[in-house]
Amino acid sequence: MHGGMLLVAVVCLVMAAGSVSGTQKLQERYSWQQLDFVFPNQRLKQQALARGDYVPTNGLPVGIERWENKLFVSVPRWKDGIPSTLNYIDMNQTPSGSPALIPYPDWSSNVAGDCANGLSTVYRIKADKCGRLWALDTGTVGIGNTTQQLCPYALNIWDLKTNRRLRRYELRPEDTNPNTFIANIAIDMGRSCDDTFAYMSDELGYGLIVYSFEQNKSWRFAHSFFFPDPLRGDFNVAGLNFQWGEEGIFGMSLTPLQADGYRTLYFSPLASHREFTVSTRILRDESKVEESFHDFQYLKERGPNSHTTSRVMSESGLQLFNLIDQNAVGCWHSSLPYSPEYHGVVDRDDVELVFPADVKIDEEEQVWVISDRMPVFLIAELDYSDVNFRIFSAPLSTLVAGTVCDVQSQFGVIQPKFGGDAGSSDLATTYNTDTTLLPTTYAQPLSSGGYTPSLSYAPTVAPQVHKFTQGYDTPTSHMYSTQSYPTTAKAYAYNKYHGVEFHAHGAPHHGHGGYHHHGHDEQEHQQQGGYSGGHRGGYWNGAHKKQDSWKQFFY
Repeated sequence: MHGGMLLVAVVCLVMAAGSVSGTQKLQERYSWQQLDFVFPNQRLKQQALARGDYVPTNGLPVGIERWENKLFVSVPRWKDGIPSTLNYIDMNQTPSGSPALIPYPDWSSNVAGDCANGLSTVYRIKADKCGRLWALDTGTVGIGNTTQQLCPYALNIWDLKTNRRLRRYELRPEDTNPNTFIANIAIDMGRSCDDTFAYMSDELGYGLIVYSFEQNKSWRFAHSFFFPDPLRGDFNVAGLNFQWGEEGIFGMSLTPLQADGYRTLYFSPLASHREFTVSTRILRDESKVEESFHDFQYLKERGPNSHTTSRVMSESGLQLFNLIDQNAVGCWHSSLPYSPEYHGVVDRDDVELVFPADVKIDEEEQVWVISDRMPVFLIAELDYSDVNFRIFSAPLSTLVAGTVCDVQSQFGVIQPKFGGDAGSSDLATTYNTDTTLLPTTYAQPLSSGGYTPSLSYAPTVAPQVHKFTQGYDTPTSHMYSTQSYPTTAKAYAYNKYHGVEFHAHGAPHHGHGGYHHHGHDEQEHQQQGGYSGGHRGGYWNGAHKKQDSWKQFFY
C-alpha cells in the first residue's frame, strides 16, 4: 500500500477505535469538510478557482476568537490557494452549520506580501475589553522548505466597532533572530485601554517579545525556561508517534489582575510537560530584560502525554488548555497546587477532538474550541467526504462541573463580573470588586534546590479598575511603513455594508519574491522565521513522509 494511504488507514483505524458518541460537554456549533470563503460574487469565485488563488482543500483553520456576533477564524497560508488568512463568521446570520468565511476586515486587507496594508499569515488572535482585535502577522507564506518571508513580523490592531486598523507595529530586528517563529500572543490589559501590553512567544527563537501599546515600543526577554525539555520531545497524536524536540515557549495565559496591580503570565514550551511563571511587573519593565533571571519561577509537571499549545485563564483564575496527545481539553484552577492530581479533563473525544488547536473563553464565559486534525492534513491526506474541522462551545461552568477544577463550592470563589450588558461593545467597561482565590507562594524560585512540599494559599482581592478609557493616538512611527511588495494574487475587497468593490493588487500571481523594508536590516528579515526544514523536522515512525516541504507543523 502507498505510504500516504497506509498512514490515512492507520489514523482512521485509531479514530474508529475511539469515542463514537461525540464530545460529552462541548457542543458542536460549526463544522466543515473543507473551507469556503464569501467572495463578492460567483464570477470572482470561479475566477479564483480557475487561477489557483482559491484551492478549497488547501485551507486549515487554526485559531479562533469570539467578539459579540463575530467568531474569528484564522487560516495560515501554508499552501497555495488560501485567499484570506484572517476571517470571521457572522453568528447572527449563521448561528451554526458550515458557513463560508468572511475576510476581515475586507479582501484587500488580506493580500499576502502587501506589507503595509495586507496580511500574509495569521495564527492566534485576541479581542480585548476595549473592543480591539490583536493579530500578529508572521509575514510568511508556505511551510517547511517552501516558506518565503515576504514581510517582517508585524502586530496589527483593529477597532472592532469601526473595523478600522488602529495600528501596525513591525517588530524590531533586535526582537527576532534567524530562527524566530512566533504564532501566539497574549494581551495584558491594565487600568486603561492605553495601558495594554502584548506578549509574543518565539517558539523556535526561544524568546518572549513584549510590546507596550502606550509606548508603541517592543523589547525581548531571553531565558532558559523558554527552551524545550530534551526529555519531552516525544509526541503521540491521533495514533502517530513522532519526535519533535525543538519546540520552545508557545502556550501562554494570564491571571486576573492581582492585589499588586499586575498579572502572572503562565507559559510552557511545547516540548515540555512543565509550567513556568513570571509576573507582568517584570515583563512590563524594559530595564528588567538583562537582570530578571531569578524572577521567573517553575512549577511541577502536568503529567504524562500533556503537551499543550493553547491555554486561557478565566477571570476567576481557572485555566483551560488543549491536550494534543489526548484529544482533550484540560483544566486547572490557580487556587490549587500545580500538580497532576489537581489537573482535570473537561472533555475528550478521539474523533471529534483530534488536535484541539485553540481554546478561548469569551466575555460571557463561553468556552470555544476548534479541532482541525492538523497532523493528518500535514503529513497525509484528509478525507474531504468526512467532517474535518469543528468549532465547539459550552458554558465554562458546565465544562468544569464535577472536575477537580470546580472549586467554587469548595472555596467559595466568586467570579468577578463586568458591568454593562454582556457582549457590550462599549470601550469603557467597569469591573466589580470581588474576591478571587489566587496562589501566593506556590511557585518555585530559581534559588530553590527542589520542590517545597508546604505551599500556602491565600485569598487576594483584585484591585478595583474603574474604567478602560479610550486613548487612540495614531502613532507616527511603526505605523504604515512604505514598502514595496512582490506580485501577489488579486484581492477582492469586499464589504457587505458598503457594496462590492474589486481591487487588483499587482499583476497575475506567479509566485512570491523578497521584500524591501526601509529602516530595518533587510537581511534580518529575509530569514525563514523558523520554517526552514532544519527547524520543522520531526520524524514519524511507521509511515512514509510526504515531501519535506510539508513537514508537520502544529499550531
